[in-house]
Amino acid sequence: MYPGAHAQAHPDRIAVRVGDGPGQTYKELDEQSIRLARALQARGLREGDAIALLAENHIRFFEVYWAAVRSGLYITAVNRHSTPDEIAYILKDSGASAFITSYAMRDTVAATLPLLDEVQHRLMFDGVIDGIESYEDALAGHPATPLSSEPRGQLMLYSSGTTGRPKGVRRELSGLQVDDPSANRSSVLVRGITTIDGDSAYLIPAPLYHAAGLNWAVAVQEIGGTVLVMQRWDPEEFLATVERHRVTHTQLVPTMMVRLLKLPAQVRERYDLTSLRAVIHSAAPCPVEVKTAMLDWLGPIVDEYYSGTEGHGVTFVGADEWRQRPGSVGRSLYGAIHICDDAGVEVPAGTIGAVYFEQSFASFSYHNDAEKSAEARHPREPTWSTIGDMGHVDEDGYLYLADRKSFMIISGGVNIYPAEIEGRLIMHPGVADVAVFGMPDPDMGEYVHAVVQPARDVEPGKGLEEELVAFAGRTLARYKLPRVIDFQAELPRMESGKLRKNLLREGLTSARR
Repeated sequence: MYPGAHAQAHPDRIAVRVGDGPGQTYKELDEQSIRLARALQARGLREGDAIALLAENHIRFFEVYWAAVRSGLYITAVNRHSTPDEIAYILKDSGASAFITSYAMRDTVAATLPLLDEVQHRLMFDGVIDGIESYEDALAGHPATPLSSEPRGQLMLYSSGTTGRPKGVRRELSGLQVDDPSANRSSVLVRGITTIDGDSAYLIPAPLYHAAGLNWAVAVQEIGGTVLVMQRWDPEEFLATVERHRVTHTQLVPTMMVRLLKLPAQVRERYDLTSLRAVIHSAAPCPVEVKTAMLDWLGPIVDEYYSGTEGHGVTFVGADEWRQRPGSVGRSLYGAIHICDDAGVEVPAGTIGAVYFEQSFASFSYHNDAEKSAEARHPREPTWSTIGDMGHVDEDGYLYLADRKSFMIISGGVNIYPAEIEGRLIMHPGVADVAVFGMPDPDMGEYVHAVVQPARDVEPGKGLEEELVAFAGRTLARYKLPRVIDFQAELPRMESGKLRKNLLREGLTSARR
């Protein structure tokens, strides 16, 4: 379904609430998205055109999304921390005809406007600046009567851009109407792996411009549940929100789970979390010790899936299943898994290689980047694709991730996976965050380098460095131990939880030069 159907059946049900705001009903969401769809059509946008949205976690995010999806448009949500140059690049690359933003982003937008010569239509909600039109005024002149034709549009998100320019993931439009039961929907996966229904309260602690945050939110709205959005991540406020709004389902990334586990026990015990039916996590390999601690705390409600912005395949593992196979991200729900060596030859179970998913068609391409699209394809099987992750499967087809190929360290000809080392170090009580990567070494090719953010009130220095190496050495082979550990007040993470290792590595390389 889409909000129009729920507006008819449950007009007063809350579709979305941001923070502790009043929320927006399905009737209000449906009517606002219709008005925006009409406003965009009046400005000349037609099926296949594109729009871009730049905003903080805001209630209007969903109006804009559903206006595009019921108009046959592509919609790109832009990382709100992007620079003007980065924003202009994404708008140009996506071919956006309209740019919608918020008054809270006014300083960034003002610096971006001179770079947007090709974007004709610009709307801003909550206020305006020179060179941009009022969103509210643009909608006011249009009725809340659906367009005579409502072809289903498509989300077009960009990769994180942790290395190089981000790339847009673009798929062909189906040509089906938005209410056609056979139209591709985000909720197909969510219905398959969760108990989310119309009575559910789903909490998003992540940014809405991120693939998981937005895709899962609109899936919940397709089902008819209530979406609750945190304005920013804070571990204790997360617990308070679960209690206050009787949250039934939520989605976290491993970094958030670590932050929750490092709260004092008396803080975690202060809040009533009994409403929770499922905590889903994804986005990065989760250390076994972290997942085990979450299960010990919350019980068998911590489930995991693995996918990517590209949507080329999906695996899933339930809590009880994971206990039997700790470290696994599950078996395939969508796309057969193939593990291949550098030559594209499949390797036996238990052997680490590149993770490919097989579809009946070439499932995605990177917009305006034929070379990167080709790199994502298997050298001989055009319907097999990869996003650069390494891993292995066991004899029963359960997938275990190692790390991104681009993060792999090769030291003395031996492959070392930083995620394994990070997963061990983060469990030390003196570590708040950690990044591990390779640095050039004249003899070994690369050596293992770690950057640690000490926990509050923990003194960095040689003593802590020695303690961490000894701690890691209890479970890791000697060649995996960091040769050097640097300390930094805060590591550069995106709001989605992804670590920008390239910034750390480039900073160290520049300092050496």
